[in-house]
Amino acid sequence: MPPTRRATKPAVPEQLGFAGMPERLFVCTPSKLGAYTDCPRRYRYSYVDRPSPPKGPPWAHNSLGASVHTALKNWYMAPVERRVPESLPALLKATWVREGYRDVEQERVTYQRALDWLESYVATLDPEDEPLGVERVVAAKTSVLALNGRADRIDTRVGPAGPEAVIVDYKTGRSGLSPDDARGSQALALYAFAAERMFRRPCRRVELHHLPTGTVVAHEHTEESLNRQVRRAEETAQDIMAAEKAVAGGADPDAEFPVNPGSLCGWCDFRKVCPAGASVAAKDPWTAVEHLSA
Repeated sequence: MPPTRRATKPAVPEQLGFAGMPERLFVCTPSKLGAYTDCPRRYRYSYVDRPSPPKGPPWAHNSLGASVHTALKNWYMAPVERRVPESLPALLKATWVREGYRDVEQERVTYQRALDWLESYVATLDPEDEPLGVERVVAAKTSVLALNGRADRIDTRVGPAGPEAVIVDYKTGRSGLSPDDARGSQALALYAFAAERMFRRPCRRVELHHLPTGTVVAHEHTEESLNRQVRRAEETAQDIMAAEKAVAGGADPDAEFPVNPGSLCGWCDFRKVCPAGASVAAKDPWTAVEHLSA
């Protein structure tokens, strides 16, 4: 009688670990990092929870900003001979986003204000200038980050040592701007950091162009100040990765991604599903553009 053969389990390939292997990079945009800085709970709702909680209705000020940005992009994409103020009504109409407004009259007034801004702004531009990039994605890696982001415009200008890149960011909000807004913007600094590496030329100057008032505020970064902003971004990324890892291991998501209640709660897309946000009076989707028709 032949010997009984013992049943064996099929071999399962084992994932081998290697000591000293680098940690995975944190893939992010400046807005992703900013969401966590503003409120870790909002970050969780946006990037961690799946499915993501339902958002509130679209915001009129976001529609306005997107419309103006796209119109300016298309102005630069047009042939030089068509980069004239007379082309702007058609460009803005073609890109106009209609969501979030209280009614047709408010939308009409806002459209006219946006067209006025564009006409005044374009009058300050040289149609023959060709930027390095318009709505250009820039990217760079550090030991922690795999960073990418879309810059509104990247200009080329001549500096003391030759050609330089300049980050230009359009703003359409109600509030005026100061040089401190340009100096303290982590997003602009990260764009500059990435652009300098992509275009292989200095990129230290960042500018905020506020279309409603026609003002430009700027800041000249140093290598040290750019690196300081990158280190801050890396620290934020490490905090996020630690929280995500803890949640994956069974930790309480509310504890790892705490809420940061404040005035921004009324504007949060997730106000209705957040206990802290639900206690704050909601803003109407058109609140931020009401002053345009006053």
